[in-house]
Parts: sequence; structure tokens; C-alpha cells
Amino acid sequence: MQGFVTLIQAAVFFGTVIMFGCIGEIIAEKAGNLNLGVPGIMYLGGIASLAAVFIYEGSTENPSKAVCVLIALVSAFCASALGGLIYAFLTITLRANQNVTGLTLTIFGSGVANFFGGSLNTLAGRFEQIAVPVTSSAFRTTITPLADLGIVGKLFFSYGFMVYLAILCAIIVHRFLMHTRAGLNLRTVGENPQAADAAGINVTKNKYLAICIGAGISGFGGVYYVMDYIKGTWANDGSIEKLGWLAVALVIFATWKSINAIWGAYLFGILYWMYMYIPGLTRSSQEIFKMLPYVVTIIVLVVSSMKNSREKQPPASLGLAYFREER
Repeated sequence: MQGFVTLIQAAVFFGTVIMFGCIGEIIAEKAGNLNLGVPGIMYLGGIASLAAVFIYEGSTENPSKAVCVLIALVSAFCASALGGLIYAFLTITLRANQNVTGLTLTIFGSGVANFFGGSLNTLAGRFEQIAVPVTSSAFRTTITPLADLGIVGKLFFSYGFMVYLAILCAIIVHRFLMHTRAGLNLRTVGENPQAADAAGINVTKNKYLAICIGAGISGFGGVYYVMDYIKGTWANDGSIEKLGWLAVALVIFATWKSINAIWGAYLFGILYWMYMYIPGLTRSSQEIFKMLPYVVTIIVLVVSSMKNSREKQPPASLGLAYFREER
């Protein structure tokens, strides 16, 4: 039973990182923009939050946990939204290829983050690693009375607040897209920008907002990884990039519905970490288990394509630049 509880906890920690990335990407893709820069955006969110709170903690004798959390979230959202703004300007205003621009953003984000991450480690000391213990502690604080309720407490309440924030974001985004007029306008832009433009919907405005807000939410995945997953440090091991690509895969697995990203993210986490709890596996077998989330995504993509269900297909204009003069 303890092994099962540990696996679920690992899946929740893992899944929360990619859930934020997935939710942000769903918003962007619903507006018709395929942003493959999610890993880079998560990098920007992670390093911006770490750098900001490192400065605050280092310059304050008794840093406030609430202020630390606020600084981390705001700085991450702003940095990630700025990355999204760069992508939006290139793909919407300049009509650059979305795939190439997204991949470039991933390379740019990872390069900038690892450069500043290495610089912060240098500031922390030659043989030390940067750490923001106050902020990390605030992010990892659990709902203490509930976390002590035996197995139930460990399964559902032994996490920091961002686990529940990710679930809340998924629910809010789903309700916004499916049950509000603004959400309908956004989906119309993604499906048929010509028709949306003819109906008086500002296509450019909707695309810019969707990309920037979606990027800001994706950046929270980087914050959670840095502050909770690796406890307020920085690691140049490429883990954020791997998780970013899993977030993109999760968008397809969730069939572009943020509500499906909740259970899908945790399922990805279980599949990814399952090898740790199966005895006798060789190293090659372990790598096969790490591939399972991608394999499951491919299966879902094939099945949904065979069924030809419109509900499970991507937005019709996804990845296509909109030329208003051709309307």
C-alpha cells in the first residue's frame, strides 16, 4: 500500500507541472495557434520566479512567505507572457511559420534560463547551489490538519497549493471556453477566422490575448517545478524541456479539453514513474516505461482520427496564418 501511495504522490507532483503547460497551450491552440514553444516558456517562468525571489530573499532580513509567493507567481507570469508576446508578434503580425517560431522559442527560453540559472549558482558560491528556502517552503506547505488523515490525507491533501491551483485553472478554462460568449468567440477564431472576422470579432486581439495568457499559465508549470518539485534550486539537466514536450502531448491526449487534462496529467505521471515500483527491470526496460505517455498519446490520436469525431479533432485553422485580405 505504501508503494501505491508513493506512486500516486509522484504522479501528482509530475502531473501538476505538465498540467499547467497543457492548459496554457489549449488556450493558444483554441485560438488557432500551434505554439511549440511551451518548454521554453516554462523555462522562462521557472528562472524568472527563481531570480526574483532570490533577490528578494537576499535583500530582506525576514522575508514574508506571502510576498515570496506573490513575487514568484507575478514574475513568472510576466516573463512567460512576454515569451508568448514575442511568439504572437512573429506569427500573427509578421505571419512567420508557427512550427519554426515555436521551436525557436523553446531553444531561446532554455538557453536564457540555463544561462541565468548558471549565473545565479555562481552568485550563490563556487561550491554551492542557489536556494530560496523561504519561498520553496511556502510553495510546499500542505493543508496540515487534512494531510494527517492517514492514507486519504496522503493521497489528496499532502501537496502544496499549486496542485489545487492547477485543477482550478483547468476547470475555469473549460467553463470559459465552453460556457461564455468570449470563449465562443475564441473558439470561432480558431475554427474559422474568416467567419469570425465577418461577424465582427477582432481576430488579432483574440489571438494575442489567448497566446499571452496561455503562455503565462504555462509558465506556472516552470514555477511549480523549480519551487516545489526540486525545492527552490536550479538544475541544468533539461528536465523542464522534457516535461514541456509532455505538456504538448497531453493537449492531444486531452482532445483539446482542459478538464481532461486533470486526469490525463496524473495518468501520464503514473505511466512515467511506474517503472520505479516494478522490481527486476533492466535499464532499457525503464526507458520503455518513460515512453508510455507518448505511446498512449499516439494511440489516442489514431483512434480519434479513425472515429472522425469533430469534437476530438484540433481547431480547423490550427497552425495556419490568417490573411485578412484573402477573406
